[in-house]
Amino acid sequence: MNSSEFRRRGKEMVDYVANYMEGIESRQVYPDVEPGYLRPLIPATAPQEPDTFEDIINDIEKIIMPGVTHWHSPYFFAYFPTASSYPAMLADMLCGAIGCIGFSWAASPACTELETVMMDWLGKMLQLPEAFLAGNQGKGGGVIQGSASEATLVALLAARTKVTRRLQAASPELTPAAIMEKLVAYASDQAHSSVERAGLIGGVKLKAIPSDGNYAMCASALQEAVQKDKAAGLIPFFVVATLGTTSCCSFDNLLEVGPLCNKEDMWLHIDAAYAGSAFICPEFRPLLHGVEFADSFNFNPHKWLLVNFDCSAMWVKNRTDLTGAFKMDPVYLKHSHQDSGLITDYRHWQLPLGRRFRSLKMWFVFRMYGVKGLQAYIRKHVQLSHEFESLVSQDPRFEICAQVVLGLVCFRLKGSNKLNEALLQRINSAKKIHLVPCHLRDKFVLRFAICSRTVESSHVQLAWEHIRELAAAVLSAERE
Repeated sequence: MNSSEFRRRGKEMVDYVANYMEGIESRQVYPDVEPGYLRPLIPATAPQEPDTFEDIINDIEKIIMPGVTHWHSPYFFAYFPTASSYPAMLADMLCGAIGCIGFSWAASPACTELETVMMDWLGKMLQLPEAFLAGNQGKGGGVIQGSASEATLVALLAARTKVTRRLQAASPELTPAAIMEKLVAYASDQAHSSVERAGLIGGVKLKAIPSDGNYAMCASALQEAVQKDKAAGLIPFFVVATLGTTSCCSFDNLLEVGPLCNKEDMWLHIDAAYAGSAFICPEFRPLLHGVEFADSFNFNPHKWLLVNFDCSAMWVKNRTDLTGAFKMDPVYLKHSHQDSGLITDYRHWQLPLGRRFRSLKMWFVFRMYGVKGLQAYIRKHVQLSHEFESLVSQDPRFEICAQVVLGLVCFRLKGSNKLNEALLQRINSAKKIHLVPCHLRDKFVLRFAICSRTVESSHVQLAWEHIRELAAAVLSAERE
């Protein structure tokens, strides 16, 4: 493909994408395929001679689209949103064209410097404490990770290195292995499974702290666990506080957990993967009160801030906590400016070496929407979730299972778990809308998350009518 054909095919692809997005509402939100559907539809080996672009495009509709779950459909209410916008798509196209691998400033100065500035822009939108911003000569700063899971793991590994070096400095006879076997990390029993996974990868004990009636980490239970572990000779070193849990969007109380972490010299990492985007709105910013106690903070613009995956924003108060854990400088990665104090080499802030020019899509989105446009987008989703909450509350057959704060509604039929499992099975079998469940204590609960950029009140109303009809059928079948 030469440049002239690329121009023509590129315009065709933009038209295809625009048509897909405009017509997504008419596509079945959840695919009608069985596992293994795709392999019989394509050859067993790559072609020896080139295929035509027309054949490839035709096969997208015949082979790929039948197996796609349409996350951007206005009838997709599962999981949490995955962000999408035309400015971000265009920026991703440019990112692919530039194709730099920004592991150091020298590898592409613009890639590094735009990321530093965009993370400061976003930090200021969130009103993060100055300590988290890079500024001109700040000690903190932000980095774009691939996911919140990566951010949690990076924070845990940095905290592990920091506490190991601190203890070895005080007691040189201690070996890293002797310290490692005594390290303990903590998170709420409502924390995401990726937190547990970080503990597994990091090789440290992770203890689940009971949550209270609002599904928030109980600070007194955390304090009790820490004291008990210290008395047993263990070393508490790391706490993950969740703002906006996956199950029901509950919020740990940073004003209670934070001072305890600071007092006990434990690294506090905040995981706000979904909810963090809402903190750009002044009315939701109080949910972040206490962030000043944290060592690191993370959320995903690629969930709810119109920046396409992947783009997970992470800030640290002290950048040397990260670079101290991950820094390696083979001669082939060194460059003349690295010790100037004026630049960042982001390879020292992350697990992989290579990294894409992801800040471009932040730059495009922030400029083309503006802060006010992004705030309006968040507020619309929250308004729609409260509309759905109101509809559920008006039907005596149903109950709301957790406080509705942002764009997630947890609800269920009054009755057994089996009854609600049957309802969810009917909903997802019908494939008109898509939902996923969660467990809140011993209850099987349905989650209704406002996800699509194009979702409107009419889609919420249709979804609710569909749920009510299926609920009637489930209740009728139970009585028979």
